[in-house]
Amino acid sequence: MGRRRSIVSDRVKYEIAKELGFADKIQNENGEYDYGNITTREAGLIVRGLVQKAEELMTRQNPN
Repeated sequence: MGRRRSIVSDRVKYEIAKELGFADKIQNENGEYDYGNITTREAGLIVRGLVQKAEELMTRQNPN
């Protein structure tokens, strides 16, 4: 079974992990990111960060 393609780029997820302080656990070789060393909690924190960024963008685009 192949790996699913993500809606969000690995680079964006990596940047969020960097902001959260655990990007050093993510291996990057030739643009291929390996998230195998992060915990489930850290993966959840990346998702939370993605949701927060999406909400911020929506607020900026629709300030009503």
